[in-house]
Amino acid sequence: MNDPIYNKLTQITAEENVLKDEPLKEHTYTRLGGKADYYVTPSTYQEVQEIVLLANQEDVEFTLLGNGSNLIVRDGGIRGIVMNLQKLATIKADGDSVIAESGARIIDASRFALNERLTGLEFACGIPGSVGGALYMNAGAYGGEIKDVLRSTLVCTKDGELITLSADELDLDYRTSNIPDNGYIVLEATFDLKQGEYDDIKAVMDDLTEKRESKQPLEYPSCGSVFKRPPGYFAGKLIQDSNLQGVQIGGAQVSKKHAGFIVNIEDATATEYISLIKHVQATVKDKFGVTLEREVRIIGEDVEV
Repeated sequence: MNDPIYNKLTQITAEENVLKDEPLKEHTYTRLGGKADYYVTPSTYQEVQEIVLLANQEDVEFTLLGNGSNLIVRDGGIRGIVMNLQKLATIKADGDSVIAESGARIIDASRFALNERLTGLEFACGIPGSVGGALYMNAGAYGGEIKDVLRSTLVCTKDGELITLSADELDLDYRTSNIPDNGYIVLEATFDLKQGEYDDIKAVMDDLTEKRESKQPLEYPSCGSVFKRPPGYFAGKLIQDSNLQGVQIGGAQVSKKHAGFIVNIEDATATEYISLIKHVQATVKDKFGVTLEREVRIIGEDVEV
């Protein structure tokens, strides 16, 4: 193939790990998004480093996708190289610690901890994101969050260097970290947990799973909770009290089951989904004077008209 970037990518990683013009709606929980010029799924840390260095050397745009659970990709897609670390998904134990590669699901890290009779990750048993994504946004649920249990992380810098950072060096706060600002690519995370009883840990996880399944619209594609919790309020309650549940733009709808979710019920476009987010924000601001800040990330390009 007479494509210099494709050819160089396939010299770094196996040919099946490099796709051209790949529809990103195949890789996001919302089932939204245009195409990536190059969609790459490296299988080693060294390949990650080399792809980052290639992007720098060739001055090609570079985007880390994560597993697409808390993300909206616009309909025009993403230029340059899009990297997904799903093939880096090993989880192992080291004493009372769990070490998980960034492409592993945080749900699977939670289940692994259960099987090792380690307590501390129960809160993550229903969070759909990857380990890397969980660190990126200090993911949390049901009173727990990543910063409660994270000891350290191995990252690849935007210059292709591997460095280990302590949890304190990530500035973890409510749904934020300094990972995006510094351009870090999380490769693995070490969680410090405690010995516990299997039945006790499982009972907590079963209870949280039941709460999640009974309250959240898991039957439709969505990005999860769209908005951060405003100080002193609940986003879902504000949206519900604004009579927005069931409101629809195209195939995107404010969930009738949980107002904090926007679901793709009928082949929505990213444009429709984003328009509905803005409509919800404007309506809540007008009715209650509260600004809803997005928790979901929006990346990529709009379609040229």
